[in-house]
Amino acid sequence: MFKKFPALRRVLIYTVLSYIGLILVNNSNYELDNMWLIYAPMFVTIYIFSRWLDSKLAANNTSDQKNNND
Repeated sequence: MFKKFPALRRVLIYTVLSYIGLILVNNSNYELDNMWLIYAPMFVTIYIFSRWLDSKLAANNTSDQKNNND
């Protein structure tokens, strides 16, 4: 399914990583006046990591498809 809809794969990866990040930050007992000082860099880092991970998964899918066609 994710081979046909790569955007869905990217959204799923970003959503899962963001949820894990929110759980970690919210349970870390930080009590800043402006929590966006933590959230903004966290979400940017998660976005960059999720794009990297998606590119690795996409590369594996294309190499698997080439091997199946041979």
